[in-house]
Amino acid sequence: MDFSSKLLENAVLEISQLPGIGKRTALRLALYLLKQPKEQTQQLSKALTDLREGVIFCEQCHNLSDSKLCGICASPKRNKDLLCVVEDIRDVLAIENTGQYNGIYHVLGGIISPMDGIGPQDLTIQSLLEKVKKETVSEIIFALSATMEADTTNFYIYKLLAPFGVKTSTIARGIPVGDDLEFTDEVTLGRSILARIPFEASITKS
Repeated sequence: MDFSSKLLENAVLEISQLPGIGKRTALRLALYLLKQPKEQTQQLSKALTDLREGVIFCEQCHNLSDSKLCGICASPKRNKDLLCVVEDIRDVLAIENTGQYNGIYHVLGGIISPMDGIGPQDLTIQSLLEKVKKETVSEIIFALSATMEADTTNFYIYKLLAPFGVKTSTIARGIPVGDDLEFTDEVTLGRSILARIPFEASITKS
């Protein structure tokens, strides 16, 4: 692809590095931005800079946040006895969109996957155990995707939690096996949260 402008070429190159965007789409986006008022492009640039420099991880749940505690952990209206374990931030957003859950979260930052070189030490499992030790968590809900790696992660954490005697449950499998949580429709996901079952029962069934 030949460019008459080096600045345009550089912009297309950077945009095309975003996931799911090829060079043709990147070119279309770059040309679109050129047609917009300069203020709009400046606002986009500032928003992206602020995002990169300002967003941090919540020190309690590892969700994305603008301050030390995210809005969920800081809210007095949330049930701090109920803790939902998820793979990443997108799953928090998916569950929040259902409007069926009022507890807090713990974001693992991934799942155990030896094929991808991801072990327990690469996840926030240790801070989860520390949280259970220090706080009055009455129930932990495993809300990972319905995959073999996720089931392995669930079981690994379940065994580590056994000495604490905390109640463990898992979302009901209205979610198709192999599907990621973030792509599940809100109604199905909401019902899965409400119809959660004891984790021991899920082991027996699988």
